[in-house]
Amino acid sequence: MAALASSAILSLRLLVLTGLLMAPIGAVAYNKATGASAGKHGAGLVLFVTLQRQAMS
Repeated sequence: MAALASSAILSLRLLVLTGLLMAPIGAVAYNKATGASAGKHGAGLVLFVTLQRQAMS
């Protein structure tokens, strides 16, 4: 019984670790699939241009 509990705890740890590592990749993939990005217009354009200018200086 102890071996089963130990195995279950290890499996849950691996599941949580995998979820934490895969969540950002899944969020980016979902964002690209739905097209719900800031884009290059409005506030997104202002932020993009500001970051580009800071990177060049």
